[in-house]
Amino acid sequence: MSNAPMSRAVAELKRQALSRAAHWHADQGYAVFPLAPGRKVPAVEDWEAAATTDHLAIVQTWRKAPYNIGVGTGPSGLVVVDLDQPKNTADEPPEPWRTRGASNGAEVLALVARDQTSHREGEHTTAPTYAVTTPSGGRHLYYRQPAGRPLGNSAGRIGWKIDTRGHGGYVVGASSITAAGRYTVTAADARLSPQPLPTWIINALNTPHPPGHTTRPVADLKDTDAYTAAALSGEIDNVLAAVPGQRNDTLNRAAFALGQLVGAHLLETATARDELISAATRIGLSRTEAERTITSGLTAGTRHPRRRSA
Repeated sequence: MSNAPMSRAVAELKRQALSRAAHWHADQGYAVFPLAPGRKVPAVEDWEAAATTDHLAIVQTWRKAPYNIGVGTGPSGLVVVDLDQPKNTADEPPEPWRTRGASNGAEVLALVARDQTSHREGEHTTAPTYAVTTPSGGRHLYYRQPAGRPLGNSAGRIGWKIDTRGHGGYVVGASSITAAGRYTVTAADARLSPQPLPTWIINALNTPHPPGHTTRPVADLKDTDAYTAAALSGEIDNVLAAVPGQRNDTLNRAAFALGQLVGAHLLETATARDELISAATRIGLSRTEAERTITSGLTAGTRHPRRRSA
C-alpha cells in the first residue's frame, strides 16, 4: 500500500494547524505573513506589506500550503527581545559576561536588568509578557513599542545573545515548524498580552557602550531621508530574496551599495550593519560568515561614495 495518501493527509493536517495558528495570531493583533514551509524565510517578496490581521486574507494564503508564520513586528506595534542559546561548545560568552556567570541570552538580560536598575530596588523584575520558546531553547519576549520614537532592529546591542526586532523586522510565530523543531507557547504564556517595553530595556538599547560589545545603535529609519530609506529597504529586500548559492554574493553587493551611502554620509555604518546582519541570518547564513562579508562590502563601498543626483 502506498504511503502517498497518508503523507498527503499529514501535510493537510499540518496546513490546517498552521492556518488556525495564523488566525489566532491575528486575533491577538499580530500582523502575520507566510514563511516558506519548514523554514524561517519569507514566502513572499514584500513581506512587510503582506503582514495582516485580516482573516479573509489569511484564509486565502494558508489554503495554498502549510506556511510557517511570520509576525511582522513593525506592523504589529511590537518590539520582540530575542534571547538566544549558544550554538555549540565553542560559542562562549565574551567578557564580562563569562566572569559574571552568564551562559545564554536570558542570563545576560538578567544581568543587564540588574545593572540598569541597581539604584531602583526591584524594578528589574518586570511583569510577565507574552513569550514564545524557540526550538533551540531560546525565548522571544513580546513587548509593545514605546510611544514617540519607534525602535528598529538591533543585533547584540543589549548584550551577548540578545537581538531585538521592531520596525523593519519579523520573528517566527508560535506553532511554526522547522528542521530544528517547533516554536511553542505554553498555555499560561498564551493568555498573556505584550507588556510595555520596560524602561531599563530602552535604556540598555540607548546605552552608548554596552558591555562586551562593539557599539551599534538601534537601527531607526526615521533618522534617514526618503532616498536613503528607499535604498536601504531595497538592498535588504534583495538579501531576503536571495536563494542558496547566491546568498553570500547578494549580501556582499548589498553591503557594498550601502557602504557607498555610508561613504557619502547618508547612512550610519551601524544602521547598515544591523539591518544586513538581521537579513543575512534570516536567510540561513551564519553570523560569523555574514559579519565577514558585510564588513568587506561596507569597507569597499565606503571607499567609493555614492554621488546623489540633484
